[in-house]
Order: sequence, then structure tokens, then C-alpha cells
Amino acid sequence: MLQRDTSLKIGPELNERGFFITENVVSAAECDAMGDVLSRIPRRDGRAGLRHLMRFPEIAALAHDPRLLALAGQTLGPTAIPFKATLFEKSSTANWAILRHQDTALPLETAFEHPEWGPWSVKDGLAYAHAPAWALNRVVALRLHLDAATGENGPLHIVDGSHVHGVLSDETVFRLGRERPAATCLVGRGGVLAMRPLVIHASSKAKTDAPRRVLHFEYADRLDLAPGIRLALA
Repeated sequence: MLQRDTSLKIGPELNERGFFITENVVSAAECDAMGDVLSRIPRRDGRAGLRHLMRFPEIAALAHDPRLLALAGQTLGPTAIPFKATLFEKSSTANWAILRHQDTALPLETAFEHPEWGPWSVKDGLAYAHAPAWALNRVVALRLHLDAATGENGPLHIVDGSHVHGVLSDETVFRLGRERPAATCLVGRGGVLAMRPLVIHASSKAKTDAPRRVLHFEYADRLDLAPGIRLALA
């Protein structure tokens, strides 16, 4: 199990293992306030979360909070900028398991044709493409836990060091997941799990009615990844 860190930093384990936990990034009162903001956002029936949250000022402000920018900047440099915010919420009424996978799709301002990018999809009006490794290596995700992730409420399980292999086929993802042990990421309320998009991860079903709300922010070193390729705010 990954050892927790109680200082506001990201250790070298993020690059070595693909993930790192920093505890006590935001306070319980701030978690409560953000929970109130999220509770007022309409959602479709049956949705166990919300996507494209950067359009909400309070959430965009949190993504730009100096504490989160500092964490992202330790990996991406001083130009680190948030471009995507998603809520994942497990509860007694919205409970699911996610199979082992990598996060390879990025939101883009315009669609284009390039052999490295695709397949494409559209989510709530935004174009997404599966990206090459060079682009995904310029991204880090910060998962802010509004509730503690315990062994009972469906925490994330990460295959240690699997991000170094680049973009993998589904068959290779499942094979590596079977062959290598996965670390269970237990994170306290207000803590942050930083992770590389290409690290193989999965999530189990919750075994308790206790909620597990996670705000998943994605940061890049800059929005313009290459000429004609610009990340969209999502």
C-alpha cells in the first residue's frame, strides 16, 4: 500500500510509480463548501457524477487554487494549467466498478485528422480524441477527495509503474493487471491523489453506504500541445 505523505508536495514516486498521495491539501470546511456547490448542479437521472465542470466559476477557481497549481507545477513546471474537471461520486444509489484501463482521451477545441490521434468521440458537445503518449505525458491528474477513500467505499487500485509502457492495447492492459499487484490508494478527506494518465488503474464497487466524492482535475503544461492542437476547457 502506498505510504501517505503529510506535507504539501509530490514526491519522485509520481514519475517512478505513476501516482502519489498528498494528504491535508484542503480543509474539511472547504470540502463541505465544495460539496454544497456540487449539490446545486443539476444532473441526469442515474448519473454517478458530473463532467465538464470547468464552466462553473467555483470549481474553476478551485482548480486554479495555488495549492493545486503548486502540486501540478512540481511535475509540469510553472506553466501548469487546469483544463478539465470531473466529479466521480459513489454512493448507495450510484455504485459501480471500473475495469483496468488508462486515461487516454483528451478534450480538444477542434477536430482534425492525424494518424497519432483517434478514434474521436463527442461528449456533451465537446470533441475528444485518444491521444498519443507524448501528449499524455504532458498531463497530470489531481484527484481531490471530498470524502475519505477507504477500503470499503470503492477506492482506486493502481498498477505500480505501468505508465512507463506508453499507450497500451486493451489486451496488454488486462495482462499487466493480472501479472502485477495493484496498490490500493487510501486517501483522507481533503487529500489529493496525483496520477499519470497512462498508469493502469481500476476501481472496485463500494461495500458501504458512505459516499465517495472525488473531484478529478486534469492539468497540462500548456493548452497548446502543438500547432493546431489545443486542449479544450471541459
